[in-house]
Amino acid sequence: MTLTPFAAEVTAPAGYDWALIDMEHSPNDYFSVLGQLQAFSASNTTAIVRPEWNDPVIVKRLLDLGVQGLLFPMIQTVEEAQKAVAATRYPPHGIRGVSGGTRATKFGRVTDYVGSVDAETTVILQLETAAAVGRAVEIGTVEGVSGIFFGPADIAADIGLVGQPMHADVWALIKPAARALMDQGIPVGTLVMDTGFAVELLNDGFTFVACATDTMLLAKASDAALAAVKGALT
Repeated sequence: MTLTPFAAEVTAPAGYDWALIDMEHSPNDYFSVLGQLQAFSASNTTAIVRPEWNDPVIVKRLLDLGVQGLLFPMIQTVEEAQKAVAATRYPPHGIRGVSGGTRATKFGRVTDYVGSVDAETTVILQLETAAAVGRAVEIGTVEGVSGIFFGPADIAADIGLVGQPMHADVWALIKPAARALMDQGIPVGTLVMDTGFAVELLNDGFTFVACATDTMLLAKASDAALAAVKGALT
């Protein structure tokens, strides 16, 4: 979940399939997102942006910046899913405003942009409550939805297990819903900090699993380096 263009430049050559640029739980703004998109553009890593909310104005501005995919937070209902999709589509299929001279169109040079952008834009919806998980298939089968992302931390909080995203009860909710989506051919993903569990989920059929964040990687490496030096002092 990169925060700066420099962190994005560090991450981009690593070879990840995708990376999340987060606006919901970080101080990112449009200019910092732009810088990170520019850093990732030279790599094979697809940058997905999570806006702070399911808001068509935010979505419009991000798409005009050239964002290739969006992860919408806290989707609860079919209606909210339809609203998210509509924000990414031009009329008559949605409500996105039209502007030709944007970064997304290479400032007017991509002449078939309007006809191709729907198929090229990834729309992922994040389910973060038990109620939303219970509606996973209904939400996931909304036309235009590319995949479903489960948020274990918020699901844990919703069922009275705040701070315990790896609790067995959390995954007892997520895994059957994920399997039902997979059976419908709908890609599913999540975020876990345990790389071994990330591998397990991918082997079980999850399509995309985030396995680390830039800030947490830096914090852990900083702590480990300091501990290694202090621990060796005589």
